[in-house]
Amino acid sequence: MIFQGTQRHAEFSPFVEYGDQEASEWLKAALSFANEDLPSLKREWVGVNATLPAVNEAEIDRVLEKFPGFRSVKIKVAEHPESGKQDLRRIRHVAKNFPKAKIRLDANGGLSVSQALELINDLGEIKLEYFEQPVRTVAELKELREKISLQDLGLKIAADESIRKAEDPLLVAKEQAADIAVLKLQPLGGIANAKSIAEQSGLEVVVSSALESSLGIAQGLYLAASLEQHNYDCGLWTQNLLADDVVKNPLRVENARIFVEVPELDEARLRKYRATKDREEFWLQRLERCLSLLES
Repeated sequence: MIFQGTQRHAEFSPFVEYGDQEASEWLKAALSFANEDLPSLKREWVGVNATLPAVNEAEIDRVLEKFPGFRSVKIKVAEHPESGKQDLRRIRHVAKNFPKAKIRLDANGGLSVSQALELINDLGEIKLEYFEQPVRTVAELKELREKISLQDLGLKIAADESIRKAEDPLLVAKEQAADIAVLKLQPLGGIANAKSIAEQSGLEVVVSSALESSLGIAQGLYLAASLEQHNYDCGLWTQNLLADDVVKNPLRVENARIFVEVPELDEARLRKYRATKDREEFWLQRLERCLSLLES
């Protein structure tokens, strides 16, 4: 859902399977972006990574062509219980054909501690930048991080779902269960709250996105560009995975860096991709329920 606030348009795009309580945080972020002043920026552009979904090996190059000049790539793994061999082929293909690119993995909590260690060891000489949410719970993250240290594997662990879906988003830092905090603006309730989590956690930070249009990506860009320290390419290039967008001109990308700006919406595209009446009603009702939760 895209709406106009007092200062600019914003995007509200929680996944449809999310309940109202969780989705209301996404709405809080969109309302903040639409109606409040933008933060002061520390940089004019943000480095971004390519994203490789769990495609088969024959499709890898076609997908990565959407991210010209990428310096780092996030490879999705553990999409289903039997995906291990396909995951290894995908990772090795990228390492062989894009030797200068930094590789990071994202399992969305789909592995056990032993499975994550097995994958890391199977990769052998392939050096990973970090492993994002390899296991589901904070306790498992902590156990895996300790075993990585004992085996002297030199691999950093990043936490995503264990921050944005947790009652206490700082628990990961308190338990020393990760090295990196993955911050997604919408589920964390907006720029101010995400920055507060970053500062309080003391962890390194990567700003990432869900599946959003360029307008949603712009919201994340302002978060990333307002942080004091930001040493990793951000997961803010996923709009390239969409068949089309809702803005007049794509966000400006040069050398895998996106310039920070609020793109202008394209009214023709908004009409072209407008939801059906029943789907529109679904979103309007969802909006009302989430607003009620925020007001209460």
